[in-house]
Amino acid sequence: MEEVILVNESDTEIGSMEKMEAHEKGILHRAFSVFIFNDNGELLLQRRASSKYHSGGLWTNTCCSHPRIGETLKDAANRRLKEEMGFAVETEPIHSFIYRADLDNNLVEYELDHVLIGRYNEDPILNLEEADDWKYQSLDSIQLDIKTNPNNYTAWFKIIFEEALHKLKPYT
Repeated sequence: MEEVILVNESDTEIGSMEKMEAHEKGILHRAFSVFIFNDNGELLLQRRASSKYHSGGLWTNTCCSHPRIGETLKDAANRRLKEEMGFAVETEPIHSFIYRADLDNNLVEYELDHVLIGRYNEDPILNLEEADDWKYQSLDSIQLDIKTNPNNYTAWFKIIFEEALHKLKPYT
């Protein structure tokens, strides 16, 4: 059983809850989204595995998840990068925001999401249970494709792009 950290709007911990229950009830919890750029300024995207319990087959940022109780955001980011993409790098937080999105399978993402960035220039080694494709792509190209094909992207990725694009551009 995996638990998420419940928080208030100030990111103060107020408890924990089983992950699926939090997503079924739409309870605010802490999350993170990692954006990895190469030296060409391109973002490493992943396509979520089709078998995922929500948002399967959609393009999204390099990785995202929930920190475990007692785990720092940087440690959580590296854990998930290694588990999903086969590498770990130094990351730094650049932004946080709250969003709520209705997903498939009657699930709700209601998260205080911390955005972290890092650099990596190699090909990832995908965990096919997590992601079934990847690509490096420029922010301008991604922004245009989101406008043209919004249904190809996860809800949180589109929100982050709108919320934090100006904070991501200096890293390109």
